[in-house]
This record gives sequence, C-alpha cells and structure tokens, in this order.
Amino acid sequence: MKTKRGILLLTGLVLVAFFILEGCKKTEDPGPSQAELDHDTILQYVADHNIDGEFTDGGVFYHIVEPGNDNHPTYSSIVTVSYKGYYLDGTLLQERSFFSEKLFNLIEGWKQGLPLIGEGGKIKLIVPSQLAYNNGILIFDITLHYFSK
Repeated sequence: MKTKRGILLLTGLVLVAFFILEGCKKTEDPGPSQAELDHDTILQYVADHNIDGEFTDGGVFYHIVEPGNDNHPTYSSIVTVSYKGYYLDGTLLQERSFFSEKLFNLIEGWKQGLPLIGEGGKIKLIVPSQLAYNNGILIFDITLHYFSK
C-alpha cells in the first residue's frame, strides 16, 4: 500500500513540476501583426507620395481633398458616391460612378471615412487589408455626391 501511494505521490509531483516548467518556457515572438505591418506600409506610402492626412481611431488613413458641406452621412445613411479603388502599386481594383448603398453595408474603411466629409466632399482613404477585403492595402478616391437618412 505504501509503495502504491508513494508512486502516485511521486507521479503527481512530476506532473506538477512538468506543467510548471512548461508554463515558464518562453514563447516564440510571433512578430508584428498584419495590422502593424499595414500601418507601417501606409506610413511609408504617404511619406513617399507626400500625402497629408491622419489616421482614424480604427486605423484608416484619410486625406480630405474637399470637405463638402455641413451635412455628413451617418452609419444608417444611404450614400451615393463615385469612386476609384486601387492597390498601392496603382493596379485598379474597381471604379464606379453614382453608386448608392447603405453605409453600414460597405467595408469598414468606408464606414470610418465617409462620415468625415459632407455632401459634395472628396476624400482619399488608404484602408488596411483587415478593414477592406483582406487582400492587401487599398486606396479609394471617393466623391460623396449626396446621401439620404
């Protein structure tokens, strides 16, 4: 009986020591996140192209080309815009004129950027991959023609 109890106690102590040691192991540094890499790439791009602007709290870089009037869309607005979307290397993604959609149905980068301008305004958005389609950083030149609530 004593031997069996001693073996169980020893086994338990070995297991406790194993888990303590495993918990103390240093984990590999995973490196920068995709958001951090995108942020650094955007900073370099705007510096190289001399683009004035700033980041939203959510991580979208924006440059207001024309502020438009005092009427700004909200999350639930139906916006009518013309835009050109392209990658950092200039490759065209898409271009549309007088496109209308509910703002809350659009990509996160637009949800953050479009309320910054009023009707008639123009904005350049540089959108990190995770706030667009997850296939690279995208640039959008957008004109907000009008919106309805």
